[in-house]
Amino acid sequence: MDLREVMAINLRRIRHDKNMTQEELADRAGLSARYIGAIERANKSASVTVLGRIAEALGVEAAALIKRPRQ
Repeated sequence: MDLREVMAINLRRIRHDKNMTQEELADRAGLSARYIGAIERANKSASVTVLGRIAEALGVEAAALIKRPRQ
């Protein structure tokens, strides 16, 4: 699993845990909902800057978005 897929899984899980829609997250992060959706589908990679904006909007450390699951 590449890092883009790891971020997609973690982003979707954390966003759902916080009962937040893609639109709400996008608004808080200053991004488009389409872009958030593309990241969650692993169709787009997020830059370090975008990673930080998403993490801040979710109230988590950026590392939580790219942490690989234990095997």
